[in-house]
This record gives sequence, structure tokens and C-alpha cells, in this order.
Amino acid sequence: MKVLSLFTTTALLSAVGLSSAVKEDEYVYGKDPRKDAEYDVSMGMAGIQQAAKDPKLLAQLFQDMQDPELMAEAKKMMESPDWKKKMKDLTNDKAFKANIDNVKKTMEDPNEAAKMQAKMEHMMKTGNKELHADAKDTMATAMEAMNDPATMAEAARMMKDPQFQQQLAQMAKDPSFKKYVNAMQDMMQDPTTKRQMDQMADSFRSQL
Repeated sequence: MKVLSLFTTTALLSAVGLSSAVKEDEYVYGKDPRKDAEYDVSMGMAGIQQAAKDPKLLAQLFQDMQDPELMAEAKKMMESPDWKKKMKDLTNDKAFKANIDNVKKTMEDPNEAAKMQAKMEHMMKTGNKELHADAKDTMATAMEAMNDPATMAEAARMMKDPQFQQQLAQMAKDPSFKKYVNAMQDMMQDPTTKRQMDQMADSFRSQL
């Protein structure tokens, strides 16, 4: 029920608005914990609100939630006393409380709850398709670039660098990197693309 939970949270936050947002030109992030918390809350609210309207952003949000490092950073932020205080002030807002009551009433209606669930699941499905299409476009562009001998030589040079190898290994552990792997596997189903990739791999290995 994570999708439905996200939709409910978004509905609650939407009624409050972002009037408490801190403008970037008013302070330097990291110098004032209180303003940092205000900024984090406001940006978090804005991000969730936007994701509830954009299938691709929603799908990306759920992919990001699978990243242990991002979630650990989010947990650390939410454990901040300033963050907790800001959230307490937010939940005491009259508009927020009123909206909670409205959402609770809506969720008590099985038909409405089912509609909300279906809407968000459809958005997730659409968003994942869009992310996959973007990943395929990215990989296709990368393949085209590798047809350039200079680019191929530079890539081979980078692969000989131990530091770059470590960065690449770390990148491979990133959950978001999986979409590119899946996109490439999908592209490899096409015989022509597979042949091009095999030729490219042979050329690449010859320069290592």
C-alpha cells in the first residue's frame, strides 16, 4: 500500500501550501539549522506534490526510495530536532488538520480509496515506461558516441584508471543504475543492436 500512502500524504500536504518556504537567496544552507529544516520540509513537500502529478517523477521517487544511502540521509535529516520542530508546527496548522479530517473521510469510502489506489498505480506504470524509454535513449546515444574512434580511445583510457574503476563499481551498486542495465538488455533483444554491441565490445577490448 505504499503507493496509496504516498497519495494520501501528498493530499495532506497540498492543502497546507508552501508559504513557509525559505528562498535560496535569503540564507546560506548549512549556517542556520532552523532555516535548513524549513527549506528541507518545503522542498520535500514540493517534490512530493509534483511527483503526484507527474508519472515519471513518481516512478523516480520510488526508485530513489530503494537507494539505501539516500534513505539513510533522509532518516538522518528527519531525526534532526529542527526538522521535528518544523513538522510539529506544520501538523498543528489548522488547514493541515482540516485536510487530515477530509482525507480520512474520503479513505473511509472503499470506492474512493480504490479510485485513489488505481490512479497512483496507473501513474507508476506509466512513469516506469517513461523512465525505461529515457534509459534506452541514453544508451542509444552512448552507443552512437562510441562509434567515434576518439571517444572509444578516451573510454578505454578511463577504464585503465583504478580510481575510475572504483567509481564505476560504486555506480553499479546504485539502484537507479539498474534501469540502464534493463534498457541495454532490452535493446540486446534486437539482433542488429546485439551485433553492433558485440563489435563495439571487441573494438573496446582491443584498446585495453
